[in-house]
Amino acid sequence: MKINHLTSAEENLMKLFWKLEKFYLKDIMEQHPDPKPHQNTVSTYLKILVEKGYLATEKEGRIFRYSVIVPAEEYKKFLLRELSHQFFDDSGKEILDFLVKENLISQKDLQSYFDLKIEMKPVKIKEPKLEYAEEILNPKKTKKEKVKNKEKKKKKKDQNRI
Repeated sequence: MKINHLTSAEENLMKLFWKLEKFYLKDIMEQHPDPKPHQNTVSTYLKILVEKGYLATEKEGRIFRYSVIVPAEEYKKFLLRELSHQFFDDSGKEILDFLVKENLISQKDLQSYFDLKIEMKPVKIKEPKLEYAEEILNPKKTKKEKVKNKEKKKKKKDQNRI
């Protein structure tokens, strides 16, 4: 789903719509803080937001029931990506530097955030493979030596039988 930019007036109405999720025009007029906009103004914005794909309509008799299509979290992600792309060269580090520099987030907040995210897990340590030591401690026998050993064992068995 493609998300489009909203004007500040559209954003303000969407904040109310995100709280309501499903609503009628009368619900908006009741919930909107003072000074309340004119009903025709709200109707116009509803029509625009439906066209932009933020709201869906369902006709119930002579009135429409509206429901939110684009969740608030999706719009936040869209805005943050746009901001990152336009002003911070798609760098999260630059955003964090800016937030700390402007005292919008403290280093203590960051530290506590990362302390919560870091989870200590025991690491399985692989035993080192000591090839040379293995060769010295358990030298491989050549085929000739193996055949000789078999012959010796056979002779011992034969001698024990006698």
